[in-house]
Amino acid sequence: MIETVFQTDSVPKEDRFDMWQELVSRTHAPLMLESTHKTDFRAVQRILTFGEVTIWPTTFKPVHFVRTPRLIRASDPETVHLSLPLKGALRGVHGDLDLASGPDAFFLLDSSRPLRVLSGDGDLAHTGIGMEIPKAVLPLTRGKMDALMARQLPASSGFGALLAQFLRRTSRDAACYQSSDAHRLSTLAVDLVSALFAHTLEDHRSLTPEAHRRTLLLRVRSFILQHLHNPALTPPMIAAAHHVSVSHLHRLFQEEEDTVAAFIRRQRLERVRLDLADSTSSSRSLQQIAARWGFDYYVSFTRAFRSCYGLTPHDYRHINQSLTP
Repeated sequence: MIETVFQTDSVPKEDRFDMWQELVSRTHAPLMLESTHKTDFRAVQRILTFGEVTIWPTTFKPVHFVRTPRLIRASDPETVHLSLPLKGALRGVHGDLDLASGPDAFFLLDSSRPLRVLSGDGDLAHTGIGMEIPKAVLPLTRGKMDALMARQLPASSGFGALLAQFLRRTSRDAACYQSSDAHRLSTLAVDLVSALFAHTLEDHRSLTPEAHRRTLLLRVRSFILQHLHNPALTPPMIAAAHHVSVSHLHRLFQEEEDTVAAFIRRQRLERVRLDLADSTSSSRSLQQIAARWGFDYYVSFTRAFRSCYGLTPHDYRHINQSLTP
């Protein structure tokens, strides 16, 4: 992954707006920008590039973006842009469509179409995460793009929630990734966007079998992480929640590092380990912490913890909390 960072505070005040307009035009597509905050414009933008996909977390003063037919004729990267607003709404006009998105919905743009976008609210800065994906890698036709732009793309449920989580975590954990991870991250991004589009259009046939498998695996992993506290979290329960057979669930994990049961156990042990190292959890007993993360047999839990980390839970807590200032 390649990361670059731009902050307006690092350039002279009179150059800030023009430099940021140039950066946004390179990141997305050539645009004209207007703002009542030109004279004291402030923005921060990180650009994370992996493979053909670009993610850009950003915060900026309210801006009016315009992409005209003339700018499109001059330069069109033929990309799909998705924005996840985190603070402040986005309102866009595409032909006869007038759409608004807040933190619960994605904002969709097509670089090949004229647009007007208003960001921010009054004098309050807008914060969000943008993503650029080439249309060539997505199962899209012009008719499908027309239908998608006329619909709301939720970011709080289903594939939208998975995509929003991916954008937040990738932005937050960028330093943890290596260049060798670029292809995997790019594949995940394309799969999640493709699945969100297919679900919105009720067109699941447009997804390849491998994309189906990867997105189902992502949904299953997310479900497991949300239900680690439940002692009844078992392969049959997980399979039933996703309307697949238990054997199909096990096949999903055949190419993964862990089996289903091993993945659950490893994630539970990691949550316990974090609690044991946290001084704010010192009032909880070891049994309470184990039960909090779905371990209903304490002896089995202690054996698994020692096998994984080389220390008993009691010793791990004592060593780590004694190091806390």
